[in-house]
Amino acid sequence: MPLPRSRLTALSLAVLIAAAIMAPATADARPVPPGERGTLLSARPLTGAAGLPSAARNWYVTYVSEGASGRPVTVSGVVSVPASPPPPGGWPVISWAHGTTGTADVCAPSADTAGGPAHGYLASVNPTLDAWVAHGFAVVRTDYEGLGTPGGHPYLNGRSAADSVIDMVRAARRVDPHIGRDWFAAGHSQGGHAALFSAAATGERGDVRLRGAIAIAPGGWGYSQTVAYLRAMPGAKDALAFLPTILFGAAAADPAITPEELVTDEVQPLLDAARTGCMDQVRAVAADTTVSSVFRPGADTATLTGYLRAQEPVGLKVRVPTLVAQGTADVLVPKQTTDLMVADLCAGAAKVTYRTYAGADHRGSVPASFDDALAFARTILAGGTPASTC
Repeated sequence: MPLPRSRLTALSLAVLIAAAIMAPATADARPVPPGERGTLLSARPLTGAAGLPSAARNWYVTYVSEGASGRPVTVSGVVSVPASPPPPGGWPVISWAHGTTGTADVCAPSADTAGGPAHGYLASVNPTLDAWVAHGFAVVRTDYEGLGTPGGHPYLNGRSAADSVIDMVRAARRVDPHIGRDWFAAGHSQGGHAALFSAAATGERGDVRLRGAIAIAPGGWGYSQTVAYLRAMPGAKDALAFLPTILFGAAAADPAITPEELVTDEVQPLLDAARTGCMDQVRAVAADTTVSSVFRPGADTATLTGYLRAQEPVGLKVRVPTLVAQGTADVLVPKQTTDLMVADLCAGAAKVTYRTYAGADHRGSVPASFDDALAFARTILAGGTPASTC
């Protein structure tokens, strides 16, 4: 379906912004003016695995956001709109933040195919996203900074992720004027972390209105203990598989961090796998890799640890009602750590509803929490306030 002439004009004007974004960053590069964030750079119809089957239309888009450095970046994503007629004010929006797929460009959810390297994870959550569309919500899905677009992906960087999530809503409203201004930040794992930072972000313009947040098995609690944990347990395969994503993500945000200088030669095959593959491929290499020591003797890991500490969701003050969902059988984000996170969130603002799901593992918490998440969003849209469990 072609975009209206006004949208094409906006895209033409955006070329100048795009040129500036694609240029190499310099020390004196300017921050993104608030009015430019969310500018739509491109939009085209999308078919295949990356689309949602219940949507009337799916688009692949690129848009302007603000990166971890505070400078303009191009971010990609997918916009999916319902087949049902929009209500007065337009369809409410779920701005979905995905879980960990990796840091290589092929790991961008918008690039997913039936045999794609990140398809295993994406195929497990997309039915729930499709259910949101079937219930009358526009679902917009950012790839995050640096996934499928120029530059590195600053994994679990709270500022960058929150900016990508909110600017995705702005861009989507330029694709289809029937998309409303009321939106919910929602995400799983890495994306649960992004949803919490979105809920705590300030300075939102009046063009869109955040109504609530849904954080499913949110990651990042205790992030700064990564180095200490891997030094004590270098053979922990699950943790080891995440190390390349953590290192490359930190290096994307802080050039002072050089992954190859921090780890031993035994870990290099994992880094090599993460440069071109996604989490499933890195896990396969980790399973066949014996590592006796992760970090080089004398490696200065203080900068890395300091950066990871700054990305922990500690001391956040959520400004909207927030649902936290957690499976009791989750071994990647254990319930015990989410309990601590929720207690910390409640200390900042008594706006948290905490729900747990018996027997649900890390991926299983997404479908298990859908009914509660839908009721949570509908209560807010109807003018109610979800009961806090703080």
